[in-house]
Amino acid sequence: MDVMSRMQPDETREEARRTPLRAGSIDRHVGARIRERRLMLGLSQQQLADSIGVTYQQAHKYERGLNRIAAGRLYEIAQVLGVPISWFFDGIGPGKEPAPMTQRQRLCLEVARNFAHISNERHQLALSQMARALAEAEARGE
Repeated sequence: MDVMSRMQPDETREEARRTPLRAGSIDRHVGARIRERRLMLGLSQQQLADSIGVTYQQAHKYERGLNRIAAGRLYEIAQVLGVPISWFFDGIGPGKEPAPMTQRQRLCLEVARNFAHISNERHQLALSQMARALAEAEARGE
């Protein structure tokens, strides 16, 4: 869809040329999903940018939904992050505005990512038991 077909009835051609097109809620949702997966894998924005051949600033703009992502670039990002392209669109529906990631969600992703990097099974078990004990203590109000 071009700029002219997006014009409101009272807009002039000159106003349409001066009005920058902004990325929409879908672009923000896709960017948030990229960030979520990148954090899950423990990659920095710089590492992602290097992997897909763009600058750090461009990767940052993709994640914020400030710049739209071309189909070929989205395919590259999906390959690097190990997900199908459809994964970026999960949760999009009519009238749904994607919610920003909360601090709690970030912490959960960080815990999961760090847990995955522990290769010693005894250490993994100990950490799992500690988390379970803390959750049970919290549930009892301790």
